[in-house]
Amino acid sequence: MKRIISLLILGVIIPVLGFAQADLQPVAIVRLTRSEPITVKQYRTEVEKMEAQAGRPLSSNERRQVLDVMINEKLVMQAAERDRITVSDNEVNQQLQQLRGSMTQTLGRQPTEAEFAQAVRNETGLDLPSFREQLRKQLLIQKYMMEKKRDSFNNIKTPTEQEIANLYALSRAQFVRPETVRISMIQVSFGDAASKIKAKETADRLVREIGTNPARFDEALLKGQTPNAEYEAGDAGYLPRNLEARQVVGAEFMDTAFNLKQGEVSRLLESNQGFQIIKITETYGQKNLELDDIFQLGTRMTVRDYLGNVLLQETQQALVARVTQELVTELRAGNPYQIIESNLNW
Repeated sequence: MKRIISLLILGVIIPVLGFAQADLQPVAIVRLTRSEPITVKQYRTEVEKMEAQAGRPLSSNERRQVLDVMINEKLVMQAAERDRITVSDNEVNQQLQQLRGSMTQTLGRQPTEAEFAQAVRNETGLDLPSFREQLRKQLLIQKYMMEKKRDSFNNIKTPTEQEIANLYALSRAQFVRPETVRISMIQVSFGDAASKIKAKETADRLVREIGTNPARFDEALLKGQTPNAEYEAGDAGYLPRNLEARQVVGAEFMDTAFNLKQGEVSRLLESNQGFQIIKITETYGQKNLELDDIFQLGTRMTVRDYLGNVLLQETQQALVARVTQELVTELRAGNPYQIIESNLNW
């Protein structure tokens, strides 16, 4: 009996071990400063990710391009290590904060950690720790490129006034700012059913205390910004009257906000996150924006500034493509890598 059991166990284990060993076989080995493999599993994972994004299987040529990119990345990473170019945790954190800032502008409020993590997963398919490491790699590659091709980047010319004017003439129909309001908001958040009952009691008390009095709303707003307050309060930002914003805030919130006059206080509203009371602090009508108009409310950026940045980014992207090819050619000189053709067909 023991002999039969042993054979059965071996019959299960041997194929699993064989598959695991195949996954660990290299499809390429990069040797710029040290020997570093790209395994079958790593290559297959990257190909499958690209296929998921494309919604179709990749051709053999496209698969080879994926491998080329992976080789190039390792070459740059080894070169950066050799040249003692690093990226600090603070630099990664700053980049994450910029991404959170972009999300804040979309939502009209600060996203929670869970909302930010979910947005990252939706966009990249990665959890937050994995995305953080991927971001570190991208920043390191960018930093290496900037160090090695500093002269090229320093010689980028800023767009001329005529170039900006020409682009505005082509795209001025896009520069229409919709009717927009700026909102101050008091929110009593809740999670489960029990916390919702308690939140409703707090919200009803606030409604009784504030009524429709703007001054009392402002007093409650300040109290909500103190430590250990029962609710959150502050500037909720600018809300444009368009379909995209309505999908974020909901139809009831949108309709209420734009039926209020400046300085008026709303009735109690309810969303999936909590109960809200809002007051309109600024109102803006729909406007066709000229070059010197503010492009984004709450900032100093004009349409002229925005278009100048667009043109500059186009120039930078063209330069990045050129210097990237130059760096790849330089790093690949002497063939500091080996591709194992027999392991490419998994």
